[in-house]
Amino acid sequence: MAGKREDGTFAPGHKLGNRFSKGVSGNRNGRPKLTKLTDALRQQIAETNPDASEETVAEQIARALIREAISGNVQAFREIADRTEGRAPVTLDVGNKDGEPMLITFNFNSNARLTDGNNNG
Repeated sequence: MAGKREDGTFAPGHKLGNRFSKGVSGNRNGRPKLTKLTDALRQQIAETNPDASEETVAEQIARALIREAISGNVQAFREIADRTEGRAPVTLDVGNKDGEPMLITFNFNSNARLTDGNNNG
């Protein structure tokens, strides 16, 4: 790509390298606002169900999900495990610019971490 150095940085004066000031994301609109549907769902989930004894809709959904998992529904079990234990880390084996192996581990409970394949990173 024109304007890029071998180390991947931009040459001085290159427009793409200087689009945003340091610490500014460039997203003028900020974080997207919740939709009306999201607001309505959160409100409904927090309410108690008039057909149940003091149980919220969220509690009823959790109970139904647990029943499904107990009856053998693997997807229900996976959903419960992901939400209570955290998703299992996903590791990708890719090469760096020198062709050396590099592992990228995505842990869904924290940030991604980079290693050099020997867990040194």
